[in-house]
Amino acid sequence: MRVKISAGSVNRHARLMVTGSLTAAIAMMACPSHAQAQSAQTTSQADQQSEAPFAAPASEGTQDIVVTGSRIVSSGFNAPTPTTVIGVDEIEANAQPNIFNTIAQLPSLQGSTGSTVNTFSTSSGQQGLSSFSLRGLGPIRTLTLLDGQRVVGANVTGVPDISLFPQLLIKQVDVVNGGASASYGSDAVGGVVNFITDTHFEGIKGNVQGGITTYGDDEQYLVQLAAGKSFLDGRLHAVLSAEYGDEKGVGGGDFGIGLAGGRDWFRQSTLFNRNVLNDGSPQYLYLDYAQPYNYTKYGLITAGPLQGTAFDQAGNPFAFEYGSNGTPSGDAAGSVNGCYPGFCIGGDLSGNVDAGRSLQSGVKRLNTYGRLGFDFAPNNEIYATFNIAQVKTHNQPVGGMNRPNLTIQCSNAYLPTSIQQECADAGITSFTYGTSNAILGNTQVHTDRRQYRFVGGLKGEVPVFGSDWNYDFYYEHGTNYTDVDISNIMLSRRFNQAIQAITLDGTIVCADPVARANGCQPLNIFGGQTPSPAALEYIMPSNGPYQRTRQTQDVASLNFSGSPLDLWAGPLSVAFGAEFRHEFYTVYADPYGAGVSERTPYNQDYPQDPLLLDSGNNWYAGNYKNGEGAYSVKEAFLELDLPLFDNSAIGRANVNAAGRLTDYSTSGTVTAWKVGGTWDLPIEGLRLRGVTSRDVRAPNLSELFAAPVTTTLPNFFDPFNNVNVLVIANQIGNTELTPEIARNTTFGVALANAPWLPGLSLSVDYYKIKLTDMISSLGAADIVNLCYVGVLPDACSAFNLNNQNGPNYVNVQAFNLASIKTEGVDIEASYRWQQPLGLDGTLTLRALATHIRKFVTDTGIPGTIPNDSAGVNLGSTPDWKWLAVQSYSNDLFSLYMQERWFSDGVLGNNYVQCDAGSCPESTVNHPTINTNFMAGAFYLDVGGSLNVTDGVTAYFKVDNVFNRDPEPSPYFVNPNLYDVLGRVFRAGVRFNF
Repeated sequence: MRVKISAGSVNRHARLMVTGSLTAAIAMMACPSHAQAQSAQTTSQADQQSEAPFAAPASEGTQDIVVTGSRIVSSGFNAPTPTTVIGVDEIEANAQPNIFNTIAQLPSLQGSTGSTVNTFSTSSGQQGLSSFSLRGLGPIRTLTLLDGQRVVGANVTGVPDISLFPQLLIKQVDVVNGGASASYGSDAVGGVVNFITDTHFEGIKGNVQGGITTYGDDEQYLVQLAAGKSFLDGRLHAVLSAEYGDEKGVGGGDFGIGLAGGRDWFRQSTLFNRNVLNDGSPQYLYLDYAQPYNYTKYGLITAGPLQGTAFDQAGNPFAFEYGSNGTPSGDAAGSVNGCYPGFCIGGDLSGNVDAGRSLQSGVKRLNTYGRLGFDFAPNNEIYATFNIAQVKTHNQPVGGMNRPNLTIQCSNAYLPTSIQQECADAGITSFTYGTSNAILGNTQVHTDRRQYRFVGGLKGEVPVFGSDWNYDFYYEHGTNYTDVDISNIMLSRRFNQAIQAITLDGTIVCADPVARANGCQPLNIFGGQTPSPAALEYIMPSNGPYQRTRQTQDVASLNFSGSPLDLWAGPLSVAFGAEFRHEFYTVYADPYGAGVSERTPYNQDYPQDPLLLDSGNNWYAGNYKNGEGAYSVKEAFLELDLPLFDNSAIGRANVNAAGRLTDYSTSGTVTAWKVGGTWDLPIEGLRLRGVTSRDVRAPNLSELFAAPVTTTLPNFFDPFNNVNVLVIANQIGNTELTPEIARNTTFGVALANAPWLPGLSLSVDYYKIKLTDMISSLGAADIVNLCYVGVLPDACSAFNLNNQNGPNYVNVQAFNLASIKTEGVDIEASYRWQQPLGLDGTLTLRALATHIRKFVTDTGIPGTIPNDSAGVNLGSTPDWKWLAVQSYSNDLFSLYMQERWFSDGVLGNNYVQCDAGSCPESTVNHPTINTNFMAGAFYLDVGGSLNVTDGVTAYFKVDNVFNRDPEPSPYFVNPNLYDVLGRVFRAGVRFNF
């Protein structure tokens, strides 16, 4: 690809960023709402990209081209890997409070996280974490870069948080839809997302934006400001930016089925397992308005003669209304006649806890960025950057803290006398009880991520043996501090003591004298009486669970690129380089969760308590652990671009090949490579391209050195001795893990700038990925059984079921066992019409689509069959997903319309749907179900802008215009696919001087 740029049209140190797909022809022009407000550099780049993606060989003044997904820097280079470009105009037209939301809409991005994902979590540490996932392979298999450089992880999985990036200065985002490990190293299995900043911005620009949902929540505020100026005759250039964003989030609703803001789409849908396989009816039933019958909002007796007695807010007993016309059996098991195991349909739903989940985490972010560059020679620069940022998030995982299966003594001092009498009449001294503990309030999770990232580098161009060579050296040091604090959560063993109340000397106290001596305060759980402050502090101390994590990343990278030889069809281009990377993390947690023996300087506010377990795991949730780990990476790469032919009869073609040798301190040496090429056919504007690659992902810090989590398994089956034993399951890292290996293949056809179809660009690419040695966790039983049958010998060292020196244990670890096979098709199309119907301005149409033909996961566990999740709308890989954009703009205003859509799907491809009376026998691999359907969704977004003055633009945006509700699922809702917020209004003002 050769692009002519006239002298002075762009800053002489800027390099034109393009890609190997048709989007190079339409980058940064999909929504040109106020092009006149952009810097001269950005506008020039957009114009050149739109005019000449397949232009003729360049003459003097041709700029080199940097292609994300390749290290080749050379005019005339065509990358074979499809890449989607999102330009600054499209970013601005989307008017999102976080640039992550704009990029995550792309169809090839499946399974990305964000502020609406992980909101139900207490312990993951990923609440509000914005990270990308390409091809549904997960964020850990997508490499995210900033100006082609790595970014320190914001989580021990190694993924960065896009909220910490300097967003106002982003002028372009390249999304490489294919493996790029040979060029960029580990993690680029699904592809690369590269954020490109305007490093030589001149002037002052800013943005002030606000937003709110149609339900009056998730108030959003965004303030951004950036400035850039050159000194010393343009040799010294400084850029600074700062931004503050505040998204209030959407909190949980009340108990029952009422969501926040009056949203009425929640139906407590549940998948019931009848556990009957061959009676002609479905084994699984997918039904709405499920009612768990082992707890209620203010308490329910769940078994025995008094089963079905509930308590209202005032503490008065009443007969609970079971759904399905159910009646309590009164047996010790607590079953309900006429209901399904564990659930009824309808009835009193007031105790359901799922409606208490946050729909979106609240996110506050403060970001500062600066860059100082000095041209010590023409086309040679030394520079330094800093990116200091903070992101705070909060969420409510669920309503209350439900505790079923509690044993309550009939002599409990808080129990109404009528119930005590019924106990006596029935001849019982205790009963089983369940409550969602509404009286204790709701747990809150707060995260605080702070990033300190510094980069220093040299880059430029030097003549070597008669040809110009580009070099790029940088050193990056990044540190991320992540604090997780949980408030309003119980210590389960203290709760168990506090609810056992007796009367002593006329005063209600805790029954256990040891508990009383250690500060126990009694708690009344029969009804909705507000507990005393002393009882709340005993059960839920203000110094709740916490985790303190520090991660560091050091990277030194040196790359060279040039064209040493002119061959028969053009220059031979070469890129080579080396990189060193060191990753480290350490984490501390509170002693009630991590264990008293693991006390640290942070833990002095947690007093010893003989009623708590010294080993930790005392909290209802959020039992964080201590740990640390580190690894180093040394690697070198070589990339070649060989022109094959270039003439008018057969067109122009090149072969691009790369190899990378990587040495991991934990797992040794591994290689990655790619071979591909492009062929510009003699039919002008038509190109064929293809590439196949071997890509790798090394195990991350979490997988290698996970802080241990301990669980007691009282009736664990020992297949070696055919007995049940007590086992301690220790979830730990596995330092023996080896890198995952992927084979990526892509081939397709692209059409752009054809004189016989002016203004139209089109590409169709087929992709296929096979991921082997995939790192996945196994349960304790799986580990023992796989050793027992001889399938996984490595697992045999992970347990001891006859330990003479301590408790029996199983170390629950991840292993290189599973695999994924996926394939599909990407389609992109655009059309740009200057002066449509004689009107001044530009009409732009653009569409992107991804069709997933299959997404097959094989756990590697004997007795299971591979599972195809393509088209399963419970996940992130629907059959079809597309994004379409239409925009019109002129010098005064712009109008913008966007459609997001994904196809109908199923609950699972392994299910056999059938009606009662006609079902075949249900099996483990192909169970029967009454319905196997989840509707897709269509969302319409509209926006527009008005150029108030030269450099000042007012704009608006409405997302989900029709307020389309999400499709319920057995797991509440799937925010990976569905919009859970509803209609959102945004408006703001931008300026650029």
